[in-house]
Amino acid sequence: MQKIFIAGCGYIGERIARSYQESGADVTCMVRSSGHGARLESAGFTTIVSALDDPAVLPALNLADSIIFYLVPPPGGGIADSRARNFIAQISETDQPAKIVYMSATSVYSGVIGDVVTEESPADPDSAMGKRRLDAEAAFREYGAARNIPVVILRVSGIYGPGRLPLMQISQGQPLLNEDESGPSNRIHADDLAAISIAAAEKGMAGEIFNVSDGHPSSMTFYFNACADALGLPRQPQVALDEARQVMSPLMFSYVSQSRIVDNSRMLERLNVKLRYATLTEGLAALTTGTPRFS
Repeated sequence: MQKIFIAGCGYIGERIARSYQESGADVTCMVRSSGHGARLESAGFTTIVSALDDPAVLPALNLADSIIFYLVPPPGGGIADSRARNFIAQISETDQPAKIVYMSATSVYSGVIGDVVTEESPADPDSAMGKRRLDAEAAFREYGAARNIPVVILRVSGIYGPGRLPLMQISQGQPLLNEDESGPSNRIHADDLAAISIAAAEKGMAGEIFNVSDGHPSSMTFYFNACADALGLPRQPQVALDEARQVMSPLMFSYVSQSRIVDNSRMLERLNVKLRYATLTEGLAALTTGTPRFS
């Protein structure tokens, strides 16, 4: 029986877990919340409830011959991902996994303005979060090289899907950057991301990196407007770049001030995936008029 271990089994992890459960695999989910763990256990999954911030309280992990999906976000602050490094340190040298898929982010790339980024583009992040993601990539790759365990890295763009639309920002009328000043950004539907993750576990080779997006970039302003239209809500006001710097949160401003086009051709060709939602229009239509696979 195939063994699957999902560290950080949340929004995307549950989709991966359910797909493997349907195929008869033995799935273990690691989560922070006891309530979340109880819900997953009632759905038939083996669960481990533990945070990764304190290595002294981490339980022993039976990962022998397992495919690991590591989806835990880095902690706040600093430029190192201590959670990823704590997790790696907990892996037994005698019970080693079969493969690791680490879900990173496109924030590891340098802050190019509207340029196309491939997997060979410089990974020189401007943001602290990007630096923490890159540190986790390095930690997993070093571990895999030292133990001869295949590690595959997914650099994921913005995720949207059921329950993952910017409803609060739209409802509150938070300002957007003017459309003509808003550069390209990238997205992937949650269900497609889960399928891509499984394909990476099945087909990805040691050391491979895959950019993950639907291949149809559009500006953040276009995205928010499209979501508002799909939800039947008024569009948000738009402001110029100088005003945006004053009225937006630092995180939101960092999103709109950096822009890139993510090349997903390697993902499509090597992993042989067919996206269910190849465009934002298709993805939003499924959310508002159809029945999504997972809530």
